[in-house]
Amino acid sequence: MKSKTLISLTFVIVIIFSYGIVVGHYQIFPFEILSDFNKIIKNNQIQSESRPQIYQDLSQINDLISIYSKNDIETKKLLLNNYIWPNNDLPFNKMPTNYSTNIQDNLFSDIDSLLQINSYVVEMNYEMNSISYLFLPKISNDKLIIYHQGHTSSSLRGPDSHSFEQDKEIIETFLDNDYSVLIFSMPGQGMNNEPVVEVPNLGKITLNSHNHFKLIESKDLKPIKFFIEPVIITLNHIELNHNFESFNMIGLSGGGWTTIIISALDDRIKKSYSVAGSFPIWMRSDLSNFGDYEQTIPDFYQIANYEELYLMSSYGVGRELILFYNEFDPCCFSGDLYKKFPFKNIIQERLQILEKGQFDVIIDSKQNKHIVSDFTIDQILLSLKSE
Repeated sequence: MKSKTLISLTFVIVIIFSYGIVVGHYQIFPFEILSDFNKIIKNNQIQSESRPQIYQDLSQINDLISIYSKNDIETKKLLLNNYIWPNNDLPFNKMPTNYSTNIQDNLFSDIDSLLQINSYVVEMNYEMNSISYLFLPKISNDKLIIYHQGHTSSSLRGPDSHSFEQDKEIIETFLDNDYSVLIFSMPGQGMNNEPVVEVPNLGKITLNSHNHFKLIESKDLKPIKFFIEPVIITLNHIELNHNFESFNMIGLSGGGWTTIIISALDDRIKKSYSVAGSFPIWMRSDLSNFGDYEQTIPDFYQIANYEELYLMSSYGVGRELILFYNEFDPCCFSGDLYKKFPFKNIIQERLQILEKGQFDVIIDSKQNKHIVSDFTIDQILLSLKSE
């Protein structure tokens, strides 16, 4: 009897341990709950130390911004392009590797406003790929929403069956409002692959973390391109084959960061909405706000810091950038911290000198989840419909 009990207990422990490994690697349920809980504990520990974290004087933020004219913006854009694509291998004229129309994905077959789904594949260095879906509504207002998922994108059906189902409700909301939706995952997330690469003198590794990218960075390859190229290249094809009146972009967390970078580089993006996506570097003393590899590349942000990227994303006729922060976000970039160091007016005042574009910051009050909430979606729809 005792032997059977011991065997059963051992079996249960092995199952729990194995599932824990799968949860951690593929970030499936209940990864997000456990991650949020862990971050809340860490944040409480940091706060309990009662030591100062941020030393920047808000009155000196203007001194960090070197943009005063359209020429300044164009110069920074050129320098950023030269950094990301050092061999002048720009993506603005490239096309996706594969393109399929009217694909079948039963996860979305019950959306009444959906006409069809098209899919795109972009392949890059080290066989890194990006798979995206274009959802077309039955009734279209001829406007495209690019939605970019964050680091925690996962499949509700398990690690071997990825899709964009996690954001099905958001996709359906925009389709119901007659918008087309083009959705992406971050490198190595969702349906995107995790290639195995050989690093000289270090051996073979799986690129299953963005922090691994620093190991393959070189004079000729800047891995930050993996985050940017898929959207630009896919838009090239869409612009050629569809007649959308405008491209607009939304992103959560790492997808919010991606939204800012792409809209700073690509003027085709008219309105941009970054949700819990970034703070200026001086607000990142807390490790929960520091960000992965792509958020803190010294050479990149010396060319254009976050304040300048916000301006570049906002600048232009009919262009707008809104930063959304969840007030008590358990992950990062909380609205509660922003309210202690509000930089909105500084960006707006510099934008007034440029005379084109809009910038705003909106706090989702009392929101304690790392999400794109119904409140945020409503605010985005109001902004989009104000064109």
